[in-house]
Amino acid sequence: MSGKNPFGRISPFAVFLLIGIGLWLLFNPFQRNILNPDAEPRSITARGDLAADERNTIEIFRENSASVVYVTSIALRRSFFALNAVEIPQGTGSGFVWDRDGRIVTNFHVIEDANRVQVTMADQSSWKAVLVGAAPDKDLAVLQITAPSQQLRPITIGRSEDLLVGQKVFAIGNPFGLDQTITSGIISALNREINSVTGRSIHGVIQTDAAINPGNSGGPLLDSAGRLIGVNTAIYSPSGAYAGIGFAVPVDEVNRVVPQLIRHGRMIKPGLGASLADERVAKRLGIDGILILNVEESGPAAIAGLRPTTQYRGEIILGDIITGIAGKKVRSYNDLRDVLDTFKVGDEVAVTVNREGQLVDVLVRLAPIN
Repeated sequence: MSGKNPFGRISPFAVFLLIGIGLWLLFNPFQRNILNPDAEPRSITARGDLAADERNTIEIFRENSASVVYVTSIALRRSFFALNAVEIPQGTGSGFVWDRDGRIVTNFHVIEDANRVQVTMADQSSWKAVLVGAAPDKDLAVLQITAPSQQLRPITIGRSEDLLVGQKVFAIGNPFGLDQTITSGIISALNREINSVTGRSIHGVIQTDAAINPGNSGGPLLDSAGRLIGVNTAIYSPSGAYAGIGFAVPVDEVNRVVPQLIRHGRMIKPGLGASLADERVAKRLGIDGILILNVEESGPAAIAGLRPTTQYRGEIILGDIITGIAGKKVRSYNDLRDVLDTFKVGDEVAVTVNREGQLVDVLVRLAPIN
């Protein structure tokens, strides 16, 4: 066999391929030992000072997180197979400490259908809460807990009247039931309008791009000074999660409504002392405005001389038709209430009525309504 090709009939290409595979196996880095027994942690690069806006965000969270609470609404459900009722968590949201007497402010929709409400504070202590009062039209509610005053840190109140689009804002809450979270953004728009759970419009609403998710409802919206400027109440999102558009009830409205809830358990609404025709009736009669059906005896409308609808010899004589309040046009009951809610009991307002085809202004002193 001497003198013969040791590879027999193997082609030169196959020879080169075999040699290449051998060299790859010999020098393959994955075949080598990649562990280093002398490995040490890398040296740390000094960070330097935090940026001013970072320090401000940290300070806002430190100063306000103790004022923010976690609200759990609990419903009673009766088991299909048992006679006893069981408590199950129905919804969660946020809230904040209003005063050292243990009053907590949150959204009405957070506790709307609850049989029992539990408030968990930043120190993780839990307290049974009772409802002090609610304003469903404003999506606000006040709860009461019995935590000691030294454990309560009321939130700092700001103003919403002088807010500007572009201001930096911060939202603190408990999104998705997580522990306290802070998000930041800007005021995207002012004077928005959203509907409350009753269908009534909430005016002057703050729009923000700060991330607001389920569980943030009822929590505070703060300005860069750490002051309350709104109560986070809603997000605009088909999925129900953050989509860059959140809304907050302005603090000026909150600061007007909450004291009434604490004093009376409800909002004391100013009214005219008159009963009004259903909008469908007015539409059927072709009336552009709000028809007065009756006026309360010795009430504001009667004293001011507003005329009710009457009947004479079988003929219905239409009363005054309200077309404006304080110079603002009104065409529905909601329009009228939206304007009246900007006033308080005892204020005198000009009511414009259509009386037998003539527009007449009548001054009416507003009185409380039930």
